[in-house]
Amino acid sequence: MPADQSLLDEVALTPEEYQLIVQRLGREPNTVELGMFGSLWSEHCGYKNSKPLLGLLPTEGEQVLVRAGQENAGVVDIGDGFAIAMKIESHNHPSAIEPYQGAATGVGGIVRDIFAMGARPIALLNSLRFGPLDEARNRYILGGVVAGIAGYGNCLGIPNVGGEVAFEPGYEDNPLVNALCVGLLSQGRITRATAAGPGNLLMLVGADTGRDGIHGASGLASRTFEEHPELRSAVQVGNPFLEKQLLEACMELVQTDWLVGLQDLGAAGLTSATVESAARAGTGVEIDVSAVPRRATGMTPYEVMLSESQERMLVVVRRGCEEHVRTLFDNFGLHSAIVGQVIAEPLARIKEGEHVVAEVPVKLLTDPPQYRRHGVIDPQIELLQELDLSQIPDAPPKPKGGRQKAEDAGAAVGGYGIWPRGESTGAWGGTLLTLLAAPNIASKRSVFRQYDHQVLTNTVVGPGGDAAVLRIKGTPKGVALTTDGNGRWVYLNPFVGGAMAVAEAARNVVCVGARPVALTDCLNFGNPERAEVYYQLEQAIRGMAEACRVLKIPVISGNVSLYNETAGHAIYPTPVVGALGILEDVARHITPGFKTEGDFVYLIGPLGDHAGSLAGSEYLAACHDLVAGKPAIDLDMEARVQVACLEAMERGLIRSAHDCSHGGLAVALAECCVMAREALPEPQETSTAGLGFVAAPWPQPTRVDALLFGEASSRIVLTVRPENTGALEAVLRDVPVPFTPLGVVGGDRLVAGPWIDIPVADLEEAWSYGLEWAQQPRRHT
Repeated sequence: MPADQSLLDEVALTPEEYQLIVQRLGREPNTVELGMFGSLWSEHCGYKNSKPLLGLLPTEGEQVLVRAGQENAGVVDIGDGFAIAMKIESHNHPSAIEPYQGAATGVGGIVRDIFAMGARPIALLNSLRFGPLDEARNRYILGGVVAGIAGYGNCLGIPNVGGEVAFEPGYEDNPLVNALCVGLLSQGRITRATAAGPGNLLMLVGADTGRDGIHGASGLASRTFEEHPELRSAVQVGNPFLEKQLLEACMELVQTDWLVGLQDLGAAGLTSATVESAARAGTGVEIDVSAVPRRATGMTPYEVMLSESQERMLVVVRRGCEEHVRTLFDNFGLHSAIVGQVIAEPLARIKEGEHVVAEVPVKLLTDPPQYRRHGVIDPQIELLQELDLSQIPDAPPKPKGGRQKAEDAGAAVGGYGIWPRGESTGAWGGTLLTLLAAPNIASKRSVFRQYDHQVLTNTVVGPGGDAAVLRIKGTPKGVALTTDGNGRWVYLNPFVGGAMAVAEAARNVVCVGARPVALTDCLNFGNPERAEVYYQLEQAIRGMAEACRVLKIPVISGNVSLYNETAGHAIYPTPVVGALGILEDVARHITPGFKTEGDFVYLIGPLGDHAGSLAGSEYLAACHDLVAGKPAIDLDMEARVQVACLEAMERGLIRSAHDCSHGGLAVALAECCVMAREALPEPQETSTAGLGFVAAPWPQPTRVDALLFGEASSRIVLTVRPENTGALEAVLRDVPVPFTPLGVVGGDRLVAGPWIDIPVADLEEAWSYGLEWAQQPRRHT
């Protein structure tokens, strides 16, 4: 019987896709089969709008052991017999509906992806985007998401070591919650998600199966909310304590020879886990849904196959070893059950007892149609790109509501009302304080302090810097981790914005002294069926691919999250890039804070004092209510800057390094002053709360606002001891890269020409408390 439109809507299939299924299958699918097709042909599982574009990304490299798309996560060799598994995924739609559980189960899912590879999870990072904090709902979502991440990750005993948090109007109804996990394993012990060997057994272990999460893949992840509001119930519920038991049991199991394959039950649940594992092996599976342990009565085969209940793993057990495996799980207090077997015939045969309720060739289920669409640029974006930013007055913006009283200086976050409390000169000082207190730039300490980032005792550099650093115990090595992305840049120039996301992630890893070796990405976009959104998706991926090629860094894993929009208004196109770098000697890592009075400060890379560097900047958005311009990057310059920085670090010349990006040069210098606290006191050196900066004479800028707050790419602020300035400049000339001597570390104020003269204490207050101030009711004067 042909499916009606309501049934197709339920499984997120179009009439054309349904007809294709009928044509390939040679008959009408039944309800269970249709549900399986809907899940596996969804964007979340089948990548039908994005797979043709993802092929543009370079995925191979000398150290790559498992490439993107092959398994649950990518794996790279880091030497000394160790490898790192890495993956980032989204849980955007569930987090918009139920922030705590949406974020918590996002963490649970990405952790299972990692230990399914046989890797022990050693770190988490998160990339989060929310609407403006002056809206109560956005504050509620922020609080719920952060609590969910902390509640799940802390219970698992996995440190959350970094990430990013941003706020833009475009994420008002569609927050982004991207979770990254890395795991450590021995090179020769990679576990595969494969259902190999006919006769081997399929065992389900962990939580019992319930009705939560049904249509998560085909509904929440593949459509917009307003299309089908009933899907708001398709949010999973997590149990981190059960996941911890599952993690430890699987870590013990992968050391045995009883195991053939291991796969987590995430999107599309049992359907995806079994069918995709069979597809990798070229085999088939036979499943008896009546053998699946359940926590709800009266569940149908359709519900059992599509449930996305959390904390479940599919274990492919070598026949004859099932009692050993069952005993292992019993010892961890875990419920396990044999639910089927691997068969030679490449079919997914689903039974309820002796009754066959579905039978479909595996290849049909895992071969969805691929759509190559024609994208067009939004004419409105073209107008924003061509806006002449040189017409913006090059003068300090006037504060909204007038100058703040001294006692209220720390509370005026709404607009440009942050002014120094102490004695100060410099017309641009208030603007700098406003940017430091802006939620996108201010310290995220109030978020990070909810996470345990020291558990496992591997964390050398925790959240808040350019990248986290972890030691690899038993070796001198360390790894660096970061996530980066900027939706504004991609919105204004998708190709360049995609390239800049890759470049910044790699640059941040370089800033801590690590060599970038691998990337993972999460591509967050609106509805790809709209030509303007598809244009953004295609161009951003092309830009990312070009940056990967120039910087010679492969993408080893990733995730695509589309349909992030409400009422036809899409989020900013937001590719998030996670980067992994290697430090041969973790003891030689670098941090951003100034270290010693008298150190010389340099900017390597372009000065960026032209109007074009204001494109998409925090300064334009915060001080002129404007998102406009055309961001640009010279990838060859970027590569040289990173090479020069690493070369200088390897020679022991660099004392501190900090990416100059969001907020521009003045903000980067202020952050270096404030973050000096991390290094102080040092023997025979100053012991103040922070360290100031006094600028040398700078070149006369084309524009003062661009010099101070422009966000030109490919720039790093470095410090060196005075006796090493000649050696540093020789390295920079040899590569070559442009550089500018900026001044000297010292005192307790930031002094930059005639423009800024502010006590470090004022900088620290604005930066430290800006995010908290933004969540409080506004004061008006």
